[in-house]
Amino acid sequence: MKSNIIELTGIVKNYKVGKIIVRALRSVSVNISKNEYFAIMGPSGSGKSTLMNIIGCLDTPTEGRYVLNQNDVSQLDDNQLADIRNNEIGFVFQTFNLLPRYNALENVMLPLIYAGMSKSARIERAVEVLESVGLGDRMNHKPNELSGGQRQRVAVARALVNHPSIILADEPTGNLDSKTSIEIMGLFDEIHSRGNTIILVTHEADIARRAHRIVKLMDGEVESDELNEEIVEAEKK
Repeated sequence: MKSNIIELTGIVKNYKVGKIIVRALRSVSVNISKNEYFAIMGPSGSGKSTLMNIIGCLDTPTEGRYVLNQNDVSQLDDNQLADIRNNEIGFVFQTFNLLPRYNALENVMLPLIYAGMSKSARIERAVEVLESVGLGDRMNHKPNELSGGQRQRVAVARALVNHPSIILADEPTGNLDSKTSIEIMGLFDEIHSRGNTIILVTHEADIARRAHRIVKLMDGEVESDELNEEIVEAEKK
């Protein structure tokens, strides 16, 4: 039986907007196992972005307990959360979030600077991970010299460069055409097969169907939590 890499228990998140309290999450409890391919779905306002921010240690819950890799991160301060983000989680965003003046290699090397790695080791690791996502011949190109799909591959490479245990992808195909979306989702399938836990946040049903398990949120609560039987059965064969 696989062990849990994430345990969320009774997670509540309230925001104050003027004099109004907005209840973004209402006692959400979810466990995610190591090497699981997990999708969070829901319409705008369902709480999926808030849940993603808490899982990614970009925000902290108002109430509840969050255990990540056996560390209780619910009560950590900003510096401690930053350390966990850098060491445990690789982020992939819809808008790529690449620095326009840096080439692909330099963008991918950035997290390694924060990790204190030597320049030669940074270059070696960044080259390795760019080659693994099929961009060995585009390392010296800046983002404006790359297609949308290539930019997202650079973003995926940057997410992988620190050997994170979790890849957290927020609408990773939202700015891509359908053909490129399929290619990027194929890349996530490869990454999952190498042992990473993938957490995908999306409102698109066809993208969520790539995951092995799908949680749907509605009004800050878990509406459903189901295995994707089609994929699970196919993997057994």
